[in-house]
Amino acid sequence: MIPKLSLDGPRWLDFDGVTAEEVNALVEQMASTAATGAGDEWRQAWAYMAEGLVDDGIVSEGAYAALPHLVEAAAALPPGRSVDFWVDLGLIVTADYRPPVPADLEAGFGAALRLAERAAVQSLLAGNADPEACAHLVLSCVAFAGHHMGGALGRLLDPKENGLLLVCPGCGSDTEIPDFFVDPVRPAFEAPELPEPLQVRQGEHPWGDVASAVREEALGEGWEPFLRVARRLAETGLPPEAPGQAVLCLVAGVVAVTVGPPRAGREWARELMMLTGYFRCWDCERTWTIADGLTENPAGAHPQNHVATVEPAFDGSAATVESAAADRPHEAATRFRQDGNALLAGDGSAWGHVSVFSESEAGAAGGVDALTVVTSPGWPPLVAGGGDTGVVRLWSVDDGRLAQELLPGHPDRIRSMTALTLPDGRTLLASGGDSGTIALWNPLTGQPVREPVGNWPGGVTGMCTATVPDGRTLLVTATPRGAVLLWDPLAGEPVGRLNPYGSPIQSIAAVPISDDHTLIAATDTGGRVHVWDPAVDDPWERGAAVQLSAQSIKDLDHRVVTVAAVATLQRTVLATGDNRGVVMLWDPATGAPIGDGLPASTGTAGLPLITGTTLPDGRTVLATGSKSHHRLRIWEPETGAVRHIALDVTLTCLATTGRDLIVGHARGVLKLPLTRQ
Repeated sequence: MIPKLSLDGPRWLDFDGVTAEEVNALVEQMASTAATGAGDEWRQAWAYMAEGLVDDGIVSEGAYAALPHLVEAAAALPPGRSVDFWVDLGLIVTADYRPPVPADLEAGFGAALRLAERAAVQSLLAGNADPEACAHLVLSCVAFAGHHMGGALGRLLDPKENGLLLVCPGCGSDTEIPDFFVDPVRPAFEAPELPEPLQVRQGEHPWGDVASAVREEALGEGWEPFLRVARRLAETGLPPEAPGQAVLCLVAGVVAVTVGPPRAGREWARELMMLTGYFRCWDCERTWTIADGLTENPAGAHPQNHVATVEPAFDGSAATVESAAADRPHEAATRFRQDGNALLAGDGSAWGHVSVFSESEAGAAGGVDALTVVTSPGWPPLVAGGGDTGVVRLWSVDDGRLAQELLPGHPDRIRSMTALTLPDGRTLLASGGDSGTIALWNPLTGQPVREPVGNWPGGVTGMCTATVPDGRTLLVTATPRGAVLLWDPLAGEPVGRLNPYGSPIQSIAAVPISDDHTLIAATDTGGRVHVWDPAVDDPWERGAAVQLSAQSIKDLDHRVVTVAAVATLQRTVLATGDNRGVVMLWDPATGAPIGDGLPASTGTAGLPLITGTTLPDGRTVLATGSKSHHRLRIWEPETGAVRHIALDVTLTCLATTGRDLIVGHARGVLKLPLTRQ
């Protein structure tokens, strides 16, 4: 008998999610099954009660009162009939949010966990569970024993369906490996080592029978060292100080020897044994044990050096590579972070200076939602930015100083901007807002060129500039309701229409195919990409426009959200991005993809931002991130090189000019160097 709160006491009135009457009824059902060996009515009642004991991931105090009664009743069930109960109990005791155990319930709950450990181990040795349920049961036993690796239970509930999600103990970034669990023929790395001397758990424990069951030959040649670790750990009683890698050896070892048929147990055990290896965080580039990545805030976690790591390959499968995680030379660094006004490589060496544009963080006026670069003969390049105040600001790219503060031109937030170079050589700046208003400015004087026009429901979500062979320069605007219009910018009148299907537009870009001819690319809310020729009067006519290869997009499962034009030395290409972080390049002349593209990334997944430029040395680079996030990837398509940058700001928009990346964020604008300074 273990201490239990009386089912007749008034204390039950203090608990939410469970009543004494419900507990009593469930205990009686369990007792009936234990006595007769028949009947599973208790399972449905338990499933209902478990939902009340854990509400939205939060364990109720009533669980600490109810579980001693239920554990005692479940311990009397035939071992093979209680597997699901013990796994559910393991999920409860490892839930993310567990309030402290009330003082008057502490003794009973602690005794219930000790009894649960003994009873669950007996269910484990009965060998009636399928391979995955057996792994869950072992982890539940680990949780009852008080070891932190029990917390991996929630991550491994459906691993073959959901893949492997690891959290870096150093920086907190997620690393996803969708196809991690593949049966290996031989170990990809050496077995973990147990510390010497290994502490032995004090008091009686039920793991001795487990140690006797684990056999070194259970998995075949090469796996014996892993099973020796599992058996020795079981002999010590699974002390709380045991390394997480060793505990995972034990989990896999028990699956290998208790699951029937034996072949199924061995296959799943070998896949589980891969969890005893290492992974490299995509973000901070440090290497950790997979065990440390499976649990929250693991004690004693520290980066590893010169070990084989399991990392996601381009197709999402797991690839084992040799890695030396620490002390990389800064010339080959691929991870950077903002530290105040400095951009530092992963080893701490300086890459360059982060320039904060003046007056771009001045209170409510600081937020920038749209950027464009303005170039005009005889003038240094300027950066224009607009945000929620309807005011356009102009900064000098060279020193970040405010060059002009233009007059307010929108009643609400500015959502899009573009620069237009007219046939007479003048450069103008257009801006579009939430109310659908389109304004036109002279960036050199800061004065409006004409009165704002337009009033399109849904606002102007995108704008760009098109040139057509007859010499005209046109302003192109898009709305979320599908209106894509061509404007005479000086007259402020629409002169044409694109998008004959009327699909709601998410993103739009101008793609020059010659000095006097520009195509327009856009993506709609269905993830489709459209290419139009503004030089033809009938929007149904193809003109020079070539659509992207539908088969290629389908094969890539590329649901496009953003389009951008990227100038290279040879031509301008089209870049497309999706919510997974994938970026592809396309040849506008053929509609075919160029190269393999930039693969998905956890750190830059979301509503994508893309910009690109060609550096003075001829290298084309793209910068991509996602709105409302803090991380960037800098990609060189020709070499495949990728650099990751973690910023201290929340991204809203991107632009490039020369060697610099311009970042609009929730508080203003800053400039980063694309090459080492």
